[in-house]
Amino acid sequence: MQLFKNYVQTPEGQIHYRSCGSGKPVILLHQTPRSSDEYAEVLPLLGRRFWAIAMDTIGFGDSYRFGGEMSIERLGMGVMQLLAALNLKRVSLVGHHTGAVIAVEVAASHPEVVEKLVLSGCPFIDASEREKRKGKHVIDSFEPRMDGSHLLELWRGRQPYYPPNRPDILDRFIIDALKAGPNAAEGHVAVAKYRMEDKLPKITCQTLIVAATSDPFAYPYTEQLRKNIKNAQVAEIKGGTVALLEQMPAEFADVVERFLE
Repeated sequence: MQLFKNYVQTPEGQIHYRSCGSGKPVILLHQTPRSSDEYAEVLPLLGRRFWAIAMDTIGFGDSYRFGGEMSIERLGMGVMQLLAALNLKRVSLVGHHTGAVIAVEVAASHPEVVEKLVLSGCPFIDASEREKRKGKHVIDSFEPRMDGSHLLELWRGRQPYYPPNRPDILDRFIIDALKAGPNAAEGHVAVAKYRMEDKLPKITCQTLIVAATSDPFAYPYTEQLRKNIKNAQVAEIKGGTVALLEQMPAEFADVVERFLE
């Protein structure tokens, strides 16, 4: 199935996205500091039944950069800009890690737009969690060095959480992290400040929580997340890691497809 790469123009700049298929629109949101490339294997699978659209979150990939502090609310506005540019009135939203938190924001603030919601690898950020994250080292933060050692630092920071014997996935991560530059860790910072406890009760649509069992950053939050979202159900993917979408695209697409149908 053919995959398309396109841009839409917004008042603040261009947003880049990849799409595949036709039918009901499904918007796919990536983790920090990745891009729509994270969904490269998933798009043609979902595209068999849906119009699958993976956007580069504003500030990342080939989408426009913006000034000021990065926040989940600001990133959610970028999603709404894409929907307006594509004239989409109602969609299903799928988000992974930071993308899942952005999807929470859009579903809570614009319930009229979101038909169904899929949260993959989503943390649960409340007051106690925000306090825990204060002052801690932020993964993917780096300072460029002339000897290139920052590349190894980025690689080693992610390697323990990625599937073994898949350097190709880490290659793709490095490319996106370098492209994000100063923004590489800012999505994580925005997540750590987000008042999720205020937003989860506002979600009214059917919600699927995709829980990858070997994802230490998200799997432990699964039950808390489920308890705080009405109409939420859970689908576990055994052995799934932080890199679930590239590691197990068929399994991921299968649980999403069954839920959306």
